[in-house]
Amino acid sequence: MQRLLLRRLASVAHGSGLSSLAAAGAEANALLPKMPPFDYTPPPYEGPTATDILKKRAEFLSPSMFYFYRKPLNIVDGKMQYLFDEHGRRYLDAFAGIATVCCGHCHPEVNEAIIEQTKRLQHSTIVYLNHTIADFAEALASRLPGDLKVVFFTNSGTEANELAMMIARLYTGCHDIISLRNAYHGNAAGTMGATAQFNWKFNVIQSGVHHALNPDPYRGVFGSDGEKYARDVQEIIDFGTSGQVAGFISEAIQGVGGIVELAPGYLPAVYKSIKKAGGLFIADEVQSGFARTGSHFWGFEGHDVVPDIVTMAKGIGNGIPLGAVVTTPEIAQVLTRRNYFNTFGGNPVCTAAGLAVLRVLEKEKLQDNAFVVGSYLKDRLKALQEKHEIIGDVRGRGLMLGVELVTDRRQKTPAKAEILHVMDSMKEMGVLVGKGGFYGNVFRITPPLCFTKEDSDFFVDVLDISLSKL
Repeated sequence: MQRLLLRRLASVAHGSGLSSLAAAGAEANALLPKMPPFDYTPPPYEGPTATDILKKRAEFLSPSMFYFYRKPLNIVDGKMQYLFDEHGRRYLDAFAGIATVCCGHCHPEVNEAIIEQTKRLQHSTIVYLNHTIADFAEALASRLPGDLKVVFFTNSGTEANELAMMIARLYTGCHDIISLRNAYHGNAAGTMGATAQFNWKFNVIQSGVHHALNPDPYRGVFGSDGEKYARDVQEIIDFGTSGQVAGFISEAIQGVGGIVELAPGYLPAVYKSIKKAGGLFIADEVQSGFARTGSHFWGFEGHDVVPDIVTMAKGIGNGIPLGAVVTTPEIAQVLTRRNYFNTFGGNPVCTAAGLAVLRVLEKEKLQDNAFVVGSYLKDRLKALQEKHEIIGDVRGRGLMLGVELVTDRRQKTPAKAEILHVMDSMKEMGVLVGKGGFYGNVFRITPPLCFTKEDSDFFVDVLDISLSKL
């Protein structure tokens, strides 16, 4: 379709006149993919323009802030898998606020839970009793295997990972933690140490973390042989520590790292080494948790392992600031040695939202949808890979998918500039998508879990045309 479109536009360029050019433009628009119909019209927007907001942000907000697109979008409304800009234009959201909005933007049941709780009590403190935090903790624990049933609430994934690492160090009496190269676990003091990409690290003290070879099936030295990568963890223990460690922290699928799935057999082999060294296993489920992978509710379940500590955030509250650490009763006891407290962690509004999210995920069978639609979308992306040489790899599970762009498939040369052009082109056609990876050349496709096959078709068709323009 896009080749026919380009040929017709080219014929116009050879001198058909302005009226023909206008006609060709209309024909081009008619041939573009059509976004699936959606029965919602946002109310008129009367706020400041994108230009006004950019000016104010430049003056009053951190200069470290960055934006997608040459012309940043002013998003003013959202409904399920769609977002709307200041002009009322609809966009298909394939990024979901960095894998955060799992049920859909402004989901009515989640909204209702937030509103009703806000009417009654916005905040007190956990030193008083309120049933919302206990109800949510119970429901969350029921979703986890084994003895993982003690919950500590935080405000973000960074806080959750900071707390998990501290618990591991306290419980074991060791300081050394092993993380993976290419990992991202947060941007506070401890989690920045566990993060292993220089893009996200400042020159501050980051002690006691060792970074093992990343078991990356696409770029890794051992391909998909997880057990060979796992030997590096044992060597780190043998040569880089006292022989005893506090723990090992890992995502099941690296999110910021570019939707990198860990090589098969890796986690079970690493777990044996870590257990032998007295360490705990921390599963970072901030992005891969809450049904996103489709085949399982938690990413680690796809590797047939049971961690000692699980951290989560993002999808836990459908966009509400909320995170959690879940561990066993025995391990949780270490925090009673002193006082541990989080002022807003577990406040009634956020925990009411979290409980509503769990109900919606089950009621609307969103895990099943993530599996079915995600599998369909991945198959379509694989077919697109056969058509476009620039697609080096398609990977991921459920609705956590990655498409890596390269200028040379054999050398796997990152297509850093090209991905920016494609993103802008897709935005112009109504599709928003994320990017990541160490080189910034990977599409991160993490839409709300209510995404449909029709949405998938539209996404792939728009991506196809945008790649063809290159």
